[in-house]
Amino acid sequence: MSGIIGKKVGMTSIFDADGKNIPCTVIEAGPCVVTQVKTEEKDGYASVQLGFDEAKEKNTTQPLKGHFAKASTTPKRKLVEFGEFEETVSLGDTVTVSIFNEGDYVDVVGTSKGKGFQGVVKRHGFGGVGGQTHGQHNRLRAPGSLGASSWPSRVFKGMRMAGRTGGDRVKIQNLQVLKVYAEQNLVVVSGSVPGAKGSYVILDK
Repeated sequence: MSGIIGKKVGMTSIFDADGKNIPCTVIEAGPCVVTQVKTEEKDGYASVQLGFDEAKEKNTTQPLKGHFAKASTTPKRKLVEFGEFEETVSLGDTVTVSIFNEGDYVDVVGTSKGKGFQGVVKRHGFGGVGGQTHGQHNRLRAPGSLGASSWPSRVFKGMRMAGRTGGDRVKIQNLQVLKVYAEQNLVVVSGSVPGAKGSYVILDK
């Protein structure tokens, strides 16, 4: 399983060969530097750590400066481990969007937009209590009944109620790679990707 770290640029749409308009997301993916290669013998498991996006030297801790110095690279903002790489990579190598081909299917992981504390209508799609008559002047977006009365005399765990919405790790699976622009480090995938513009995303092949 190969992967790369990217940054969401935004959404657009393109036409396919049949003239169908396909919504898609543009992602600035890489170039990423291999900052660590873990092995079964030394670390107990095999993985490849990639670093993406330049970070200021003054904002980097001394341990991380030494970590990046081993890979002969500048400090990076985002570090992500990938389980196994299809290609053999070494410390300090650069991974680019060339690992993807048009027609490939990828999984994209991102952090969804945070929406703060929201009610049940926005959070879970409730319809509200209903009509505005019979004393229902302030109940339009209320959750309604929460359960039984004398038994069990409590609210069951998992009851859909108001609360913090968004800001969660979300994976969208099987998005097709429509275009790869290696010179600009851009990849275009079909459909939408979680997160705001400029947020980090992870692409798994």
